[in-house]
Amino acid sequence: MEQVTIFLKGEQKKQESFLVRLGPDGKPQKTPVNEAASSGGGGGGRLKQRVVEKKKEEFKDYADRMKSLMERYVPPDKDLLQQAQEKGNIALAPGAGAPSQVQLVIHDYVKPNDSMTLVFDKDQKQLLSLQVASYLDDPKDAVNLTVKMSRLPDGVSHMDSTVLEGVSKQLKLAIQNSNYQQL
Repeated sequence: MEQVTIFLKGEQKKQESFLVRLGPDGKPQKTPVNEAASSGGGGGGRLKQRVVEKKKEEFKDYADRMKSLMERYVPPDKDLLQQAQEKGNIALAPGAGAPSQVQLVIHDYVKPNDSMTLVFDKDQKQLLSLQVASYLDDPKDAVNLTVKMSRLPDGVSHMDSTVLEGVSKQLKLAIQNSNYQQL
């Protein structure tokens, strides 16, 4: 199950749930389970409705651009990691959480002045989290991504929760994955 919650200026605007299965091509296929909008904005004339629809379309386009950008970071690309390593743009640092944690900080990974931080648990040999600080067309249009990883009972790592934030438009997408089952 995947639950997507959309926030605008700190206020929850929409929440959707999906049943997600891997398709024959190995890519996720989503089926909507239910949809509930938390703020309707009922009433108003035709002009107001057109303005609201235009704004919705603008934010949908912005969210799609954010998602498209983040797909360049997740999952990390081995060729981009190799290029960053060759350029000396990777630093290793102790993790903040526990002595067994280590951070891999990568600068200029996809765009100039971006950064991606991977936090690993050395003892468990597991990726714990990933953080990205990037931007769309201009560095003033910051986009941040935080991914928390978990492990299933069979040992497979998965993205447990994801927060994608478009800072300038105060748009945040929070995605929670749960209830994994082998079919």
